[in-house]
Amino acid sequence: MTELDAEDTKLVVLARGAMGRAEASSGAAGRDADGRTYAGAPVVLNALRLTALQAAVAAAVSSGATGLEAAVLVGGAADDPGVAAVHELSGEAKVIVTDRAGTPV
Repeated sequence: MTELDAEDTKLVVLARGAMGRAEASSGAAGRDADGRTYAGAPVVLNALRLTALQAAVAAAVSSGATGLEAAVLVGGAADDPGVAAVHELSGEAKVIVTDRAGTPV
């Protein structure tokens, strides 16, 4: 098991909060180079479908972030399409996937 540093642990807390508020099976959060954070939960509408990580990336971009240094996906999988969105925005960004309790997998 990998230990998370304090900043990544904060992202887990934010992601779990988004997951809880949305009563969803996953949640995500990202941190930009300025330390601002963005959280998201899955969006499932007839006209729009986003994974939690895609929603967090969309929140970051729509708030003016030009890159992310890290992102956490709680309750998701490494093949989530949001991972590609994170890396499109920031090729060097780390993406941490955890179980629903916040333990890295």
